[in-house]
Amino acid sequence: MAKRKPSFADSVVAVAQDLCRGVEQLDFSAVPWVYNPLRYAWKAHEQYLRRYARPSCRVVFLGMNPGPWGMAQTGIPFGEIAAVTGWLGIDAPIEKPAREHPKRPIEGLACRRSEVSGRRLWGLFGEKFTSAEAFFDEFFVYNYCPLVFMEETARNVTPDKLPIALRRELETICDQHLNRIINLFDPQWMIGVGGFAEKCILRTLQRPDREKHEVRVGRILHPSPASPAANRDWSSVASKQLRELQVWA
Repeated sequence: MAKRKPSFADSVVAVAQDLCRGVEQLDFSAVPWVYNPLRYAWKAHEQYLRRYARPSCRVVFLGMNPGPWGMAQTGIPFGEIAAVTGWLGIDAPIEKPAREHPKRPIEGLACRRSEVSGRRLWGLFGEKFTSAEAFFDEFFVYNYCPLVFMEETARNVTPDKLPIALRRELETICDQHLNRIINLFDPQWMIGVGGFAEKCILRTLQRPDREKHEVRVGRILHPSPASPAANRDWSSVASKQLRELQVWA
């Protein structure tokens, strides 16, 4: 019996599994708390990839890493609960990390906290497109780093604030992963959601092992409520930026 040829989604899932295993090989003893949603929320993440990763994608939006009330809870990039269970229709069970900070419990899809960045991002896409199916025919949303980092106080630590040696090791793995994602999707555009993600895209596109096809790079304002600019009608600002880039009409 002939072996089934892997589908596009199979390939994306395999790359994500490699990323999960790769980051777990690093020594995170310098960081008090680390969550890996690709491990404990894998079923939801895989459901997202298999349902929405498509070779027709022409634009990939790239975020930095999971937020405590978004992907950390749901396994979905910018994973605002209402958007994940409603617009995206994800319903997979979420498990628990091996070590759980008492101030950052993983409640999965039952979490009542709102991820403002995700609410803004998915809310914009929901206003622009009639359905998630219509959006994902041309677009995809992904994160550069899959891990959540926290101080002892449970305060979030972004990847750019990690100790330099660890940050470089993590970048090596995540850059390689992003390179594989770009080569798989072969998008016309890579859009950084914020400056950090844009820098990661530009650095990855300089890799000597990158498959040579043209990829245009852009950036939109990050929707984080920590940004004063994002709190002044982020949706209109991001829409204007995407129109100016001619990513959408």
